[in-house]
Parts: sequence; structure tokens; C-alpha cells
Amino acid sequence: MLPQAESYEELIAGFRWDAPEHYNIGIDVCDKWAEADGDRLALIHKASDGEVSHFTFEQVRRSSNRCANLLARNGVRRGDRVGILLGQAPETAIAHVAVYKIGAIAVPLFSLFGVDALRFRLNDCAAVAVITDGAGADKLAAIRAELPDLRLIFTIDGPRCGCHDFHAELSRERDDFAPVSTRADDPALIIYTSGTTGQPKGALHAHRALLGHLPGVEMSHDLFPQPGDRIWTPADWAWIGGLLDVLMPAWHHGVTVVAHRFEKFDPEGAFKLMADFEVRNAFLPPTALKLMRTVERPRERWNFRLRSVASGGETLGAELLEWGRQTFGLTINEFYGQTECNMIVSSCARLMPNKPGVMGRPVPGHTLAILNAAGEPVPNGVLGQIAVKRPDPVMFLEYWRNPEATTSKFSGDWLLTGDMGVRDDEGYIRFVGRDDDVINSGGYRIGPGEIEDCLLGHRAVKMAAVVGAPDELRGQIVKAFIVLDAGYAPSEALIRDIQQHVKVRLAAHEYPRQIEFVDALPTTVTGKVMRRELRARSKL
Repeated sequence: MLPQAESYEELIAGFRWDAPEHYNIGIDVCDKWAEADGDRLALIHKASDGEVSHFTFEQVRRSSNRCANLLARNGVRRGDRVGILLGQAPETAIAHVAVYKIGAIAVPLFSLFGVDALRFRLNDCAAVAVITDGAGADKLAAIRAELPDLRLIFTIDGPRCGCHDFHAELSRERDDFAPVSTRADDPALIIYTSGTTGQPKGALHAHRALLGHLPGVEMSHDLFPQPGDRIWTPADWAWIGGLLDVLMPAWHHGVTVVAHRFEKFDPEGAFKLMADFEVRNAFLPPTALKLMRTVERPRERWNFRLRSVASGGETLGAELLEWGRQTFGLTINEFYGQTECNMIVSSCARLMPNKPGVMGRPVPGHTLAILNAAGEPVPNGVLGQIAVKRPDPVMFLEYWRNPEATTSKFSGDWLLTGDMGVRDDEGYIRFVGRDDDVINSGGYRIGPGEIEDCLLGHRAVKMAAVVGAPDELRGQIVKAFIVLDAGYAPSEALIRDIQQHVKVRLAAHEYPRQIEFVDALPTTVTGKVMRRELRARSKL
């Protein structure tokens, strides 16, 4: 979607949205390519047992048509919600394409969700069907009596009590299907937020959301696609980062996707996978990068040849960016967004200089501002809340059946991200932290990202997270939770050394006055550090 350009300014000047009135994700990412080049390779799947399967766009078209016929024959209608409780697997992609083709609404569900998480989401969206595996079916069996709207469960692992055998029934369906005509603004999927405050909210997205993602995906992968591109991410397809930052944009462009998700992320396995399957593009969340950073001599051990690496979710900082250059031979492009309005800021090493600690510039097509507490734009250099102006193709339609939450997400025509940032005179935006992550210490407002990056530069630090801890004198002080690298043990001398490391490299008011050594940091299922848990621990 992005025009050819030699600079960011040229990219902005040449961009125009081209969203048709009628648009269907399933047709765009599958049928379009099956008709043009059916033998084009869509997916390479490495299963947990090591078996590798290949799927062309024509095979995906036929399988998704069978799935669409199966759902329709069992009474799933336009606008019905269909849960997809699967990891990175061919059936996951096929189910998504099928649901879009029949005009239903896909509800991706993380395979590691427990019964409470599933009960809430399936009841909240009133899902009529779920496509899952054996493990998911067992979870659903425990709560099925509490899900009055759920009529159908299909399992990809063979027959289960009270469930339909997905593959057996698929084999009996026709492989031709006429997709329904959907408008670009018609609902396509509900992705639930992580529920940082209260219960999770279902962000309802239209079919146009995929088109809205394209400029950010293309920019973050140095003008994706290029000849020979092939993409992989460890991020689960149940989340917006895996589904709409990788799988669907790649298929929009006819680019092959590598599918494999580790049961537990294996940094050495990630290097090997990218080498074995000739991955050229990767979306690697910051947590994955930090773990990969602990692997010794990766370039000597694996012949990976990446063209682009994108990362989003947390600020990387200078230490990780420099490690990326040494390891991958490229500059990692950071991007920014959230479930409700994703891929709206990005860096692009091909077009503009990288600034450590800065996530990039607004992606073409998106209007951003930094707002004060009154909802008014502030001058460059002033801290405020990052906001996005509507209408915007990538922006969600609403929170599912939650008008109060939808209303509170906006100030006039500005969508409020809840994230604090600063914009400089060149338009670069520095992410400072969630509104409640910013530390107020002795009159200073301190963002955790820069300190965490500095801590990672210490030889003993493997992982670090920074929060504000209550303090009678300063209001808050900086507290660091640190996971030590192998060969180091907690000691008062090490605490003083780490504190001095930050004092010298950042500032005296930003060093962690408290340090707590921990075995692991609490993270969300998408790998983000749960600072609210660390803040709660700091108040004890």
C-alpha cells in the first residue's frame, strides 16, 4: 500500500488510503491469490513433533471453502461469533479465512487460557461455535454447561465426547463456496484486550482493519514485501500482533508465512528455525529479543539471513538495538500500537535515521498528537498522552456491547491510548510509559524504559523491570526488579555497582534506589512485563 519512496517525507507526501466500499479479508488473503497463482506457497508449518507441511493458496482456498460450508450447514450465520481456540497451525488460518467468507465474526482465543478466561470471553461475545484442539475441548467440557450460546465444538484432534471431528466433517464438504459480500466497515473479528484494569474488553474490528494495518507492517519491515520475503513470528495468532501484524498482511501480499510456536519460547530454537526455513522477515517481541540476546555466538552457529526485524510492545533501547545490528546485520525497526488501534507509529531504517529510545514516526495515513489532561495538543518536547484521530481505517469499531467503555476511550475525535509520550521537532515519538507507569520522584517524571535499557547494559543483568515505589520524601523512588545472568549472585556490592552504572550513564535522580533480585519477571501471555504486579509488590 505504501508508495515507492526514498525518504519519510516522500512516503508521507505520496500516500493515500485506498479502501474499497466492499471488502472481505478472506477473499483478499486467500481467493485472490488462489485465482491468480494457485501454486503459490502460502504456509510452511512445523508441528510440535517436528513434522513439516506445506500449503499453497489453492489448498487454503479449498480447505477454507470446506470449512465455510461446514459452519454454514451447522447453522452459523452472518454476524455470529466463532471462537478459534488454537495455536499457530494450518487449521487456525483456515478457520479465520472461512469465518470471514461467511460474514461471521472470528474470536481468536489464546490456547493457554484457563477455564475462567474462556468462560468470560465466550459468554461475553455469545459465541455459537468454537474450533479447537483436544486440550481446548477438555477445557470447554468443564464449563460447557455455563455457555448457553455455544452450540458447536469442532476438534482438530479427532472425536471427543460432545464435539465434532473437524477433519472428518471437513472431508465431506464441497470445496467451492461463494463468499458473502461484506462492506469494509462490516465487523470481522473481536480481539479481547489483556484486561489490565477490570475484565477484558472485546475490541470489535471491521474487515478494513487489515487494510489499516498494511502501511505500518510495510514500514516496519523496510518496505515489505521485497523479492524473496518470508515471514515468521513467535507471537501467537490469537493476538493482534501475530494475526494482523504477520499472518494476514503477509497473505494480503502473497508472502509465505512460517508457522511454528514453541510451547515455551526457545531462543536457540528461534535462531535455528529462522535458518532452517530461510526466514527473511521476523516480528520478534522485546521479551523474545532479550532472551535471544543471552545466546552465545548465534551468527557462528546458524546461517540465518534476515532482511528485516520488527518489534513492538515495549521500548527496546540502545543496548538491544546495538545487539540487533551485531547479530542480524540490520537495525531492528520498532513500531507502536494497541489492540484498539494498531501499527500507527514505526521506525524504518531504510528511510530514516534510527534514534535509540524512540519508537519512530507516525505511519502514513494516521494522525497522531500528544495531548494534555484537558485533551488539547501540546507543543513538541512536552510530555502528554499519545492519541490518534478518527476516522482511521485501523481503528476499532467499538468495545463489544460496552458503550460506556467505548465512550471513555475517546476525547472528542481523539482515541486515547493511555500511553505517555513526547514528540520531537522531527516528528519522532518517544514512548515514556503507560500513564500509571510514569514515576513521579522529587518533582521529576521518569519513564521506566530508558532505565531498563541502561540496566541491560550491565554485565550481570539478564532482565530488568522498573517501577515507582512509595517514598515519604520523594513521593516515589525508582525501584528495579532484576533477573541476574548466570554466574552472578545477589549481594550488596552488586547492588551498589548496578546503581553506580545507572548514575554514571543516565542521571543521579534516575538510578534505582531500591533493587530486588528475582528469579523471573511477571509477564502477560503476550510477553509484556506486568509492572502493575511489581508496583503492588513494592507497596507491601
